[in-house]
Amino acid sequence: MTMTSRRGRLALMAGLAIGSLVLSGCGSDMNSSSKPSDDGKVAGKITFQTWNLKNDKFTSYFNNLIAAFEKAHPGTDIKWVDQPAEGYQDKLSADAAAGSLPDVIDMGPESAYTLGQAGVLLNLEKDDPGAKKLYLPKAWEAMTFKKLGGTYGYPWYLNTGPSFFNTALFKKCGLDPKHLPKTFDELFDQAEIMGKNCKDTPMMARMPSIELFGAYGVPLMNAAGTKFTYNDAKGVELVEHFRKLYAGKALTKEALNNLQTKELETFKAGRLGYMGGSSYTLDDLKATAPNVYKTLGIGPAITNGAPNTYMESLVVNAGSKHKTLAKAFARYVTNPANQLAFGKKASVFPSTVGSMDDPYFTKDDGQPSTKVRLQSAAQVKKAVVYWPAAFSGGADVETLREQLALAVIGKKSVKDALDTSVKFSNDRLASQR
Repeated sequence: MTMTSRRGRLALMAGLAIGSLVLSGCGSDMNSSSKPSDDGKVAGKITFQTWNLKNDKFTSYFNNLIAAFEKAHPGTDIKWVDQPAEGYQDKLSADAAAGSLPDVIDMGPESAYTLGQAGVLLNLEKDDPGAKKLYLPKAWEAMTFKKLGGTYGYPWYLNTGPSFFNTALFKKCGLDPKHLPKTFDELFDQAEIMGKNCKDTPMMARMPSIELFGAYGVPLMNAAGTKFTYNDAKGVELVEHFRKLYAGKALTKEALNNLQTKELETFKAGRLGYMGGSSYTLDDLKATAPNVYKTLGIGPAITNGAPNTYMESLVVNAGSKHKTLAKAFARYVTNPANQLAFGKKASVFPSTVGSMDDPYFTKDDGQPSTKVRLQSAAQVKKAVVYWPAAFSGGADVETLREQLALAVIGKKSVKDALDTSVKFSNDRLASQR
């Protein structure tokens, strides 16, 4: 897969897959948050599909979760299936076209937008309006698509994180590790110095993604959510920074095509000054890059406004024969108690109201991992899912990357490149009406 948010979640999924999750409190909130808003019966058999979560250490979590639900609701049968990471979006599209989507499905806002537009997902504003009050407003908003006139998924978990810096490289390349960049201006200024003093160790290793445009303060779409707008003066300003870095040899040719996975590999190898990450990233660095971990600097996410976050949701198939059961189960998996348990064991953050006030997300014990978790938790409370759901994880992403590369190496002006990318996305969006 190529899309940045999807890659972010793929990295997260890998972390979940190797993390041992222990079920706790799964049935404690069943009466208040698993009861749907219609008068149907919570009965029958449905299929629940997750994304790259069935493995030796994680299987017991979902088996126990399902068993607790079935025990509380006699006459229900939840069949759990899991799909591999690669090709997941294609699988969703194929199943939707064939009319064989599972009843409850794990996916991000982009996929939910596509399937919601096709009319195959339940609109919760109409079919379960009472659910809205259970979730953080920004999480619910991320699954609410103005162009489609509804909300198409129960928010599940969120993920964000701090900035990570290789302080050993800062020392080597003439920068002060006690003054890590906190703003974009500081980041770009220090990137120039690092590139000038250390040709083989750049500060950054890939082009700006659509969510970086959002964090920089670029308006990504109009208020109605019908047109992309990231080709404005602020968008041009952001890309000009990267163009300047490339011209000054502070950004490598490899960065033009690098994905997030390559960025992580470069950071682990000790050849990169800065990278955004998450709680899982810290654990991963400690286990697989101990030398980098020893000199790791940690700071808040760099943003000109609210920090970015990624989100997964559970959607309900509009064609399900047991929609009442499907809604009840989706609410159950995403209720406060279960989201809190999931967050504690999986290095992710709940999207339910009040869950982030738990001491696990607020009490410091002095450990580096706790520092990152608390810093990330504080960010989640004000974070935004910048990735527009209407921004295709395939064609739009590739077009933006191609145009940015042309601009950065000087084959096109930045404005022309962004105009081309925005036109492509807007034409695609208009063709779907």
